[in-house]
Amino acid sequence: MKAVFAILVLIGVVGGGAAYYATHGTAAPAMRFRTAAIQRGDLLSTISATGTIQAEEVVNVGAQVCGLIVAFGNDPHDPSKFIDYCTVVEKDAVLARIDPTFYEAALEQAEATLQQSEANLLQLEAKFRQAEREWKRAESLIPKKAIAQTDYDIALSDYESAKANLAAGKAMIRQGKASVKTAGINLGYCTIKSPVRGTIIDRRVNIGQTVVASLNAPSLFLIAKDLSRMQVWASVNEADIGRIRLNMPVRFTVDAHADETFHGEVTQIRMNAQMTQNVVTYTVIVTTDNSSGKLLPYLTANVQFEVDKRSGVLLVPNAALRWTPEVEQVDPAVDRRTLSDEPTPSRERGYLWIVNPNGLVQPLEVTLGATDGTMTEISGGDVKEGMRVVAGEDNDEEAGVPDSAASTDEDETSNPFLPKPPKGSRPPPGPM
Repeated sequence: MKAVFAILVLIGVVGGGAAYYATHGTAAPAMRFRTAAIQRGDLLSTISATGTIQAEEVVNVGAQVCGLIVAFGNDPHDPSKFIDYCTVVEKDAVLARIDPTFYEAALEQAEATLQQSEANLLQLEAKFRQAEREWKRAESLIPKKAIAQTDYDIALSDYESAKANLAAGKAMIRQGKASVKTAGINLGYCTIKSPVRGTIIDRRVNIGQTVVASLNAPSLFLIAKDLSRMQVWASVNEADIGRIRLNMPVRFTVDAHADETFHGEVTQIRMNAQMTQNVVTYTVIVTTDNSSGKLLPYLTANVQFEVDKRSGVLLVPNAALRWTPEVEQVDPAVDRRTLSDEPTPSRERGYLWIVNPNGLVQPLEVTLGATDGTMTEISGGDVKEGMRVVAGEDNDEEAGVPDSAASTDEDETSNPFLPKPPKGSRPPPGPM
């Protein structure tokens, strides 16, 4: 009897285990969703671009004559020093001097030519007066027939020739004066002066260097007229240029002052587009105040154009708007045709999904507003602050993680473009 009883007990245990496995072992695990809360806050929609800091007005000082650089001008604020980088110069301050020997000789030659022309003019005037007197004498004798017609014609011809030579002599005087003036101007160009008051941001010559002025004047100095106001030359993609407008507020940062944000506004949208590797960009000029002097020319700026700013609106992570459930995850009471509806081309309408008491999801239609790339403004009659919506679903390996850990706000607002660790991985333990 004991053997029979033991066999019956064994059969019961095996049958019960098989029934439990059939009931629970093959059942699908419960669906677990990662949720995010709808928040109320401020949203700033921006367009990102990269630009370069430039001085608002830059003057390129060149040379109009050829020659050897023999000296630099003295620093107006410290005569013991010469003009150099970062020197603040006044208008008409001497920047550099070109060897004037050749131009001094040219001026002397022009002056000597002018003196010679003036002496020749005196001779021509004397000859003219003599020819004029002879012609008048012949003119008074011709009515009396006291002089032959031939002699009268010769006197008249000499008078007219002397008159023409006198006019030519006067023209040579004017030409000589012009040559003297030109030589003097060229000599003056040997002293290079600043056309404006400003700061030298680039010196492109050294003492002993020969300057060759041909069709294009060589650049010797680059002077920033006013460094208290700067410009950012930002390259904006053609897809975003349509949303840029004049006087739009702009904020930007530079690596030299990474912990500080600077502000400016759009003052110009240039139409001469640039194409680089089939990418079309437009240059947008942003003007900013630089009274602090922290912004230096040619710094790289990370620019954010403030396209739209909303305050006190309902916000939801973009991940919740991108998530789409499988058919078996949707409550059967939901019209399945809702799943096939697509948002309008203007992206004015979208769907959020909420979990009902049955553990399934049902859609919540919302109207979409501005976005900053991470959060999106939403509105709608059934949308409320604090409502939790599905932003994703847990993996099988994470099924045992408590829901509070699987739906933290930190995960909900994380950047979707950042790399994620492999499934099931854990951070390495810290040092003991």
